Amino acid sequence: MHLENYISDLLYRYDCVTIPEFGAFLTNRVPAKVHESTNAFYPPKKVLSFNEQLQHNDGLLASYITEIEKIPYEAAIQKIGKHVKSIKSYLVEGETLNFQNIGDLMLNSEGKIVFEPSYHVNYLTDSFGLSQFTSSSITREVYKEEVETIEKVVPISITPEKRNTARPLLKYAAVALIALTAGGFVASNYYINKIEEHNQIAQEEANEQLDAKVQEATFVIENPLPAATLTVEKQSGNYHIVAGAYRIEENSHTKVEQLQALGYKARMIGVNKYGLHEVVYDSYQTSEEAVAALREIRRNHNPQAWLMVKEIQ
Repeated sequence: MHLENYISDLLYRYDCVTIPEFGAFLTNRVPAKVHESTNAFYPPKKVLSFNEQLQHNDGLLASYITEIEKIPYEAAIQKIGKHVKSIKSYLVEGETLNFQNIGDLMLNSEGKIVFEPSYHVNYLTDSFGLSQFTSSSITREVYKEEVETIEKVVPISITPEKRNTARPLLKYAAVALIALTAGGFVASNYYINKIEEHNQIAQEEANEQLDAKVQEATFVIENPLPAATLTVEKQSGNYHIVAGAYRIEENSHTKVEQLQALGYKARMIGVNKYGLHEVVYDSYQTSEEAVAALREIRRNHNPQAWLMVKEIQ
C-alpha cells in the first residue's frame, strides 16, 4: 500500500491528515514573501509539520483508502495498522523513512520522531501554477547619480542669458537616458511575463476541478477502448490545449488513445511540478491557431479544456 500517495492527495484539501496510532501531518499557510538579499519571490504555500501526539483515528485516511481501493472500512484500518507497525520497526532500527513529496522521518537520541519536510511540492491549491523566480535589482538611484555627474562635467559654456534654456535641455537629456535604460529592461521581460500571466490564469481555472476532487487524478477506467496503432506525425509548437493531468501514467496513456480514436493528435507532454502526467489534444505554432482549436474543442468535446503556453524540449 502506497500510504504516502494517499496522504499527499489529502494534504491538497485538508490541513491535518492523521495516521492512526502514529501521528499527524499538519499544514500551515504562509503568505508570499521576497528575499531581500537575493531578490527571490516565493508564492504563498502550505508549510508541512508533524505532530506525534495526534494519533486518534479521525476516519479521514481510512475513508479515503476505502474509496480508492474499493475495500471495507475495517480492512482499510487493518492495512493502516500493519503499515504503522512496519514504519515503527524501521525507525527503531535507526533508518530514515522517506515519504515521497512529504518529507523524511527519523528518531532522535531521545526516541522522538523528527520530521524534515520536502519543499518540492506546494500543497496550497490557490498557488497552482506559481513558482519561485528572481528579479533583477532596480537601480534608479544609480542612474540618477550618473546623470547628475554627466550634467556637472558636460563641456558646455553656459552664459547667464542661456542658463534658463540650457538647464531644461539637460533635464530632458537625463530623463531620456533613464527612460532608454529602463525601457530595455522592460522590453526584454515583457514576453516572458505575458506567458507566465496566461499560464497562471489558465491553470487557476483548471485548479477548481483539482481542488474539488483530487482523487480524479487516480481513477481507473473499467472499460477502456481497445488499443489502436496509429502513425502520428511529429508535433511541434509552444501552444498546447490541455485535456487533463493524471497521477497514474497508465491513465494518461488511456486518455491519449481515447482522444486519438476521436481524431485528435493527442499526446503526453511530460510531468508537471506536481507529479501529474499532462495530456494535450494537440500543439500549435501560433496562438491564433491554438485559440481557434480551443473554441472548437470546448464547444464539441470538453468545456474544461484550457490553453497552456510551454516550450517542449
